[in-house]
Amino acid sequence: MVGIGSGAMRKIDDFHLSRYACYLIVQNANPSKEVVALGQTYFAIQTRKQELAEQLPELTEDERRLTIRNELTRHNAQLADAANAAGVIKSLDYAIFQNEVYKGLYGGLVAKDIHNRKKLKKSQQILDHMGSAELAANLFRATQTEEKLRKDKIKGKIKANETHYEVGQKVRKAIADIGGTMPENLPVPDKSIKQLEREQRIKIENIND
Repeated sequence: MVGIGSGAMRKIDDFHLSRYACYLIVQNANPSKEVVALGQTYFAIQTRKQELAEQLPELTEDERRLTIRNELTRHNAQLADAANAAGVIKSLDYAIFQNEVYKGLYGGLVAKDIHNRKKLKKSQQILDHMGSAELAANLFRATQTEEKLRKDKIKGKIKANETHYEVGQKVRKAIADIGGTMPENLPVPDKSIKQLEREQRIKIENIND
């Protein structure tokens, strides 16, 4: 029911659209409408991301970073959900939970230490200033921690923190075993993920024009 003035109400139909239906509507609607133009840009960017994911072995370093960062964003959300189910509820609890994996993966360093080593401003996110190798290590620890939390049915924030730390340690050991560079010693890219995303968006918008 929706209001139509003077306190009167009228019943209207409401539609829940599938993703594909949204795509068809947006692609065939009038792009002079702001919401349509935004929708067309969104689907163009998502299509490009999928293309990049399929071409990962042939990608440039910047394209790899964008692809892996996108995957990491998705898996971090799933990890947060698994952590929440385990008992990591409050924002402070989650910050501690995140610090535990950094300590395990980065040889005892916490988020603040890594932030300082990368010489980042307070507003800048650590994950946006990682190369593809460092991002890949963090993607692996995120997927493995989520799986372990769910598979082992971990309960309690202390146990969840221990699990995150242990997974970080094991990923670090795997890097050491193959003679890789430790995450904290990897170079910081010149451009952030945010800069790369802006450049990609501009390119897509120019193509659309």
